[in-house]
Amino acid sequence: MNLENVLIVAAIIFSIGLYGALSKRNAITVLMSIELMFNSVNITAVALSRYVVPSSLRAGSAEEFVPQLLLTGQVFSIFIITVAAAEVALGLAIVLAIFRTRQSVFVTDASEMRK
Repeated sequence: MNLENVLIVAAIIFSIGLYGALSKRNAITVLMSIELMFNSVNITAVALSRYVVPSSLRAGSAEEFVPQLLLTGQVFSIFIITVAAAEVALGLAIVLAIFRTRQSVFVTDASEMRK
């Protein structure tokens, strides 16, 4: 599998997530769509760190920095996963608070909570 195929798959997953986040009314579905978008960014970061070689490595002068340069996408993905986990916890807490007051998890009902 080459870089183009991986980026196409990531773009398709991101598009599905964007469509779900913009078109759905259910807050849990919106959160799941945002997670899809985060995962597509993770796929892109790991693929680019795997396939894109810095110009300093092509010259052969920086062999001692190879592990550090090749793991940047994976480390970036771990940070994205951490942020996504915090987003899910906070988002579900907000959804539960809205459900307790309105008995609904629709995003449109959340905008009616202002007094």
